[in-house]
Amino acid sequence: MTAIEEFSHRLDPEMCVVTAAAGGERDGCLVGFAAQCSIRPVRFTVWLSKANRTFRVAEHADRLAVHLLTREQHALAALFGGRTGDDGVDKFARVAWTERSGGALVLKDAPAWFVGRILRRTDAGDHVGFLLEPEEAGERKDLDGPLLRLSDALDIRPGHPAED
Repeated sequence: MTAIEEFSHRLDPEMCVVTAAAGGERDGCLVGFAAQCSIRPVRFTVWLSKANRTFRVAEHADRLAVHLLTREQHALAALFGGRTGDDGVDKFARVAWTERSGGALVLKDAPAWFVGRILRRTDAGDHVGFLLEPEEAGERKDLDGPLLRLSDALDIRPGHPAED
């Protein structure tokens, strides 16, 4: 293992589900690369794999919805992380959701979420960063357990093909 791989292996970020809708298509995926990147104004960046169908939908979207999950929501994480719309799986047929700002799709069972307008897309190799300006946010106070982290989701096999 290289030094940078050893460094990265120590990280244990919160996982998010990012959903996108555009041109009559919708999809969502489990994301481990996401963070607030500005305080004033508030900005958030999520990184989507180019191999993921959600990325292809997000390329044409105006907004994305970003959802936190609790550790107890492993099955929801597995649905969005281990299944792919490329296989004809409609993840939204299996969950409760609502349409919000600009047509963004929000999962009703997420403990916290926000909808962000896409300000910029940044190609960074095998992932593209979507810089988001939050427009609307919500939470469910009844879902307040510890957040799902990378270490909680290591058993979820990605639904998109592995990249070389």
